[in-house]
Amino acid sequence: MSTEQQNLERAMRRALELAATPGVPLGPNPRVGCVLLAPDGSEIAEGFHRGAGTPHAEAAALAAAGESARGATAVVTLEPCNHTGRTGPCAQALIEAGVARVVFAQPDPNPVAAGGAETLRAAGVAVELGLLEREARRLNRAWTFALEHGRPFVTWKFATSLDGRSAAADGSSRWISNETARRDTHRLRAECDAILVGTGTVLRDDPELTVRDAVDAPLARELQPLRVVMGDRDIPADARVLNDLAETVQLRTREPKAVLAELHARGRQHLFLEGGPTVAAAFAAAGLVDEVVAYVAPKLLGAGTSAVADLGIGSISEALDLKVTDITVLDDNVRITATPRKKA
Repeated sequence: MSTEQQNLERAMRRALELAATPGVPLGPNPRVGCVLLAPDGSEIAEGFHRGAGTPHAEAAALAAAGESARGATAVVTLEPCNHTGRTGPCAQALIEAGVARVVFAQPDPNPVAAGGAETLRAAGVAVELGLLEREARRLNRAWTFALEHGRPFVTWKFATSLDGRSAAADGSSRWISNETARRDTHRLRAECDAILVGTGTVLRDDPELTVRDAVDAPLARELQPLRVVMGDRDIPADARVLNDLAETVQLRTREPKAVLAELHARGRQHLFLEGGPTVAAAFAAAGLVDEVVAYVAPKLLGAGTSAVADLGIGSISEALDLKVTDITVLDDNVRITATPRKKA
C-alpha cells in the first residue's frame, strides 16, 4: 500500500471515529465524519455531524480549515449531499471552498440527497468512492436499511432460560438475565430510535422502557428512543411508560406492518422489539425481524412462558433459520446475536 493510500485510509478511519462520537441524537440523519488532508497527507481539520439542524460534517471541517481547505482532499464517510434542507448542499460547499479531491466511503442511498459525486465531478473536483465502504455502511446500518427498504430495521431482543422460557410458571420473570446482561441491553437500546412492547407487557410488568447509563440514571430525554406501545387495549394513565422521561406513542393495531409504516413515517429507523412472546411471534411470522439478540441464562425452568408464541411452524424443515453473527459471554450469561437466513 502506498503512503498516499495509507494516509487516506488513516483519515477515513478517523472520520468514522468522529461520526460515531457519543452523545449525538439518533436519526433522522446519518452519522457522518470528515477529515481534510493537505497535499502532503497531513491533517488540516476535521468535523462531524452533531444532529439534525446542525452543520454537516463537511461544513464543520471546512469552517475549521478556513482558507487552508483550498487544494485539500476531503475524506468523508458518506457521499456529500446534493440538496438544500436545513443546511446547504455539502457538494457545493466543497466546490466553493476550493477542495481538489473528495474521497468518500458510502454512496448516499437517499434519492433526495444523492448526486453529490456528479456535482463535484462536473465542477472539476476529483472523486473517489468505496474506501472502507463496509465499515461506513455498518456505522449507519439502520439508516441505510430504512432508506433501502422503506421501513425501520427491527432488532428483537429477549432474555431466556436454557430451556427457552422467558418467565416461570407463576409468571415471574425478574430476573432471568444477570445485571451485566441488563446493562448491555441498555447499551443496545441506546443504539435504536424506537423501542416497542405490547399492551400485555405494559399491563403485566409496567416497564419504563428508558435507556439508563452505567450508574442507572436515565439519559437525557432527547437521547431516549421513542417508546411505542402496540395493541388495542387501554393502558393506565399512571403507567411508567407514559412518564415524562421519554416520548411515548400507542399504536392501536396488532399488525406489525402497520406499526413499521407509522414509525417510518415518523422518521424512525431502528426498532428495538422488547415485547412479549405474542408480539415477537407476530413480527417473526411476518418476516419482519432483521436481527435477534438473545440473552441466555444458565437456568432451567421446565415450564412457564416460552420466549416466542406459536409461529405456525409444524415441521423442523419450516423452522426460522438463523445465522449466528456473534456470541459474547457476559459473566454467566451468554448473548447470542443472529440474523435470519435468506431462503433460497
